[in-house]
Amino acid sequence: MEWTKERRYKRLDETEEKEIHELSKRVNECPWRQKFHIQPVTGLLNDPNGFSFYEGEYHLFYQWFPLGPVHGLKYWYHTKSKDLVHWENAGIAIEPYDYFDSHGAYSGSAIENNGKLYLMYTGNTRDENWVRKPYQCIAIMDLGGSITKMNKPVISTVPTGYTEHFRDPKVWKAGESFYAIIGAQRFDETGCVLLYSSPNMMDWQFEGEINTNMRHFGYMWECPDYFEINNKGILIFSPQGILPKEDEFQNIYQSGYLIGDKLDLAEKNFVHGSFTELDRGFDFYAPQTMFDPKGRRILSGWMGLPEIDYPTDRYGWAHCLTLPRDITIRDNKLLQTPVSELKKLRGEKITVETIIYGIHAIDDFHGESYELIAEFTEADADEFGIELRVGEQEKTIVKFEKATKKIVLDRTFSGQPFAEKFGTIRKCHLDAEKIKFHIFVDVSSVEVFINDGEEVFTARIFPKKESTGIRFFANEGQANLRVVKWTID
Repeated sequence: MEWTKERRYKRLDETEEKEIHELSKRVNECPWRQKFHIQPVTGLLNDPNGFSFYEGEYHLFYQWFPLGPVHGLKYWYHTKSKDLVHWENAGIAIEPYDYFDSHGAYSGSAIENNGKLYLMYTGNTRDENWVRKPYQCIAIMDLGGSITKMNKPVISTVPTGYTEHFRDPKVWKAGESFYAIIGAQRFDETGCVLLYSSPNMMDWQFEGEINTNMRHFGYMWECPDYFEINNKGILIFSPQGILPKEDEFQNIYQSGYLIGDKLDLAEKNFVHGSFTELDRGFDFYAPQTMFDPKGRRILSGWMGLPEIDYPTDRYGWAHCLTLPRDITIRDNKLLQTPVSELKKLRGEKITVETIIYGIHAIDDFHGESYELIAEFTEADADEFGIELRVGEQEKTIVKFEKATKKIVLDRTFSGQPFAEKFGTIRKCHLDAEKIKFHIFVDVSSVEVFINDGEEVFTARIFPKKESTGIRFFANEGQANLRVVKWTID
């Protein structure tokens, strides 16, 4: 099926019910539909948007093209939850039908104001020559969940010195003022972040570019996010155009953070350390955070990447969101741990303590979706780890190499291959004597939290349904293992 420009920008209300019904049927026949991750009912999901807490519920919106697994006319789709675990689809939130978002309601964020939830997003438009013109727009959700778009943009022009790549506003409040950072590209095709301020969310003033020491770091910075923890300022963004460097920056596009002093809003100076990738795996992009009533900074990311074909495409859908992660700081590093509410998913529990050498299988350890915590101690083995979703010719490996002190995620034999030109192995350095793998396996994904969130690896995998084995191993030596597994139904 050829995805022409006309098909990609076809509106949902211009589509026959029969086509939507047939697409839904194909999606639901897919063997890789997830059990406990947010995923689209049909079509393509990408960036998480508007992550917020309002009127007793968590609200999470995402970029959505409903008609197929490609990037086309983007809507905002709305899902909500009381506990960050059980999510309810609330339907379309923003439809792209106005002059200021005619070619897509692109990414943005949300904040409560005057008792309502304000959604600030980028309206994407194209002229007859397919030249892009972005607008920054507002939609407002009331107490009843009804969403109304404002009839004109709140920012209609791109500041002088920057290209039309100007998008993804992230808004917050400091004192009596609202602030927004927007991803941008300078005329010399380098990426940056711009700062705006407003007294009321409707009237916005350009304050200038945020000054960092990353003057030449990629050609565009997407999905910026700024927040503060423990008197530190954190700037998250997704730079495009970074070349691979040893084990780093192996994906087509990256997502990471800078930690430094608090952002000087008056001078627009951000004094910071080096850029660090948030996730060391294969499929992670465009994360967004929110501050919740429990005092936590929580992150959700797109479990996917642009410009890559996935095995679910042929079933008419693509991508999901990561599990929510609790963000903290230790030793000038962000730690990411699964939110505690995810314990609600836990079913039958099995605990085993043993010494392993060679390959070791444990009775009743198997499954298609589960949570697993494995702690390796007193290891003299050259390498040790776990094989997940093991089948006759399939396995996904996560391990620690003692000589190099590297964590390795290997999906070479994980099932249906894809994106192989970007490699099938990801690594990162970790200086530790004890290794703890906290793993969530869903039907077509794995998320690995290492040593209580020091590092995280996220990956889509597409094994056969019968590939449900779990094996542990210690090569050229042995290791003590304590492992707990919970089913997730």
